[in-house]
Amino acid sequence: MDSQKEALQRIISTLANKNDEIQNFIDTLNQTLKGVQENSSNILSELDEEFDSLYSILDDVKESMINSIKQEQARKSQELQSQLSQCNNALENSEELLEFATRSLDIKEPEEFSKAARQIKDRVTMASAFRLSLKPKVSDNMTHLMVDFSQERQMLQTLKFLPVPKAPEIDPVDCLVADNSVTVAWRMPEEDNKIDHFILEHRKTNFDGLPRVKDERCWEVIDNIKGTEYTLSGLKFDSKYMNFRVRACNKAVAGEYSDPVTLETKALNFSLDNSSSHLNLRVEDSCVEWDPTGGKGQENKMKGKENKGSVHVTSLKKHTRSGTPSPKRTSIGSRPPAVRGSRDRFTGESYTVLGDTAIESGQHYWEVKAQKDCKSYSVGVAYKTLGKFDQLGKTNTSWCIHVNNWLQNTFAAKHNNKVKALDATVPERIGVFCDFDGGQLSFYDASSKQLLYSFKMKFTQPVLPGFMVWCGGLSLNTGMQVPSAVRTLQKSENGMTGSTSSLNNVTQ
Repeated sequence: MDSQKEALQRIISTLANKNDEIQNFIDTLNQTLKGVQENSSNILSELDEEFDSLYSILDDVKESMINSIKQEQARKSQELQSQLSQCNNALENSEELLEFATRSLDIKEPEEFSKAARQIKDRVTMASAFRLSLKPKVSDNMTHLMVDFSQERQMLQTLKFLPVPKAPEIDPVDCLVADNSVTVAWRMPEEDNKIDHFILEHRKTNFDGLPRVKDERCWEVIDNIKGTEYTLSGLKFDSKYMNFRVRACNKAVAGEYSDPVTLETKALNFSLDNSSSHLNLRVEDSCVEWDPTGGKGQENKMKGKENKGSVHVTSLKKHTRSGTPSPKRTSIGSRPPAVRGSRDRFTGESYTVLGDTAIESGQHYWEVKAQKDCKSYSVGVAYKTLGKFDQLGKTNTSWCIHVNNWLQNTFAAKHNNKVKALDATVPERIGVFCDFDGGQLSFYDASSKQLLYSFKMKFTQPVLPGFMVWCGGLSLNTGMQVPSAVRTLQKSENGMTGSTSSLNNVTQ
């Protein structure tokens, strides 16, 4: 009976997953259909614009040629009109001289005849009719302004759509996820010398598989990438995965997207748990500040929460099939009575706040930055059983490094009320590395990755990130991978790990 029930539950789970996949595919098809309609309208508008531009160019060329023909016509007409005017004047003068010469033949008086003959001779010598060129200065030929568009016509007849670049291919093996940066590399299936640039798109997701249409973040676009790889740096890994896709573009058109790839972006994410903090701490998700006047307001706030009767704690469980931690918020029932050893609330001088995510396995890293005027603070981890009067490092259930800037400056590692002074400069940011399975808690200068101190122990319970602050504040940076430099230091086991035996002799 039980085996049949389990088999039926597996069938139900398989069917539910298949239905989910089909629904996702239906959503993809509907979105693709809508995209075809929208993109067709857009491309038709662009085609109209291209042809209108071509028509405009042809109209401009035609107008320029018409102007050239008209200018040539005006030039030749002006030349011929000038020549015609000169000829008419010469003809008029010549006819007048001819008439005068004809009348002179009838003069009987020899002296007058001789005078008239000399005048006629002089006038003939000066007559413009004998200096004229009786050849047109220009011809009526206009064939030098004829056009032959046979080649252009042939070119226009061969107009066709520009070849669309093929979709690039992203190989996850060539991609690198390290130090909160992702390098995505791709290649073209065949050489294409017309490609001008690439467009890379990315988005965060918690779904391992093909990108979903619904309930997903929008794609973020990086345009005008000239090479075939791109690195996104300074990311906060607050999701399990990131989707990537890329397309190639020439001067006129963008190709299809590559098949999307999903890269795992595993990192520890947690917030500060306001429900477990000291009353004099003002707590937000990623920062805490000491406030001696802030207790009453928070106390009233927390009473409202207590009346709800439950506390939420996130556990970082064993890795799932994909190797990614699966944070789950689980109710741990009604708040127990406020007795020593509970996490009900810190009191006295234990100005402490814990993270809301329990670490039960794996390697994790986060960073902390103190305000410049902070008088005293501690950074470390603690078991959930840390008492409400207990201060970090003063019990065998907590490990930390402590910075004191009040009266005298001290920098020390603390555990089980034992103190180890650290001969190092307090860094601006402290990196915390917790290897739960390997039993190691190390602190680093977050900028230089210089090892400050390392605890060696065997964790027997889940641990919570812990913080103490007095007269100042701390800000928290999570969603970080274990840096490559830290991994390298862990492998080489160099630095100060050999000098930590004084605090590491207590096994929990």
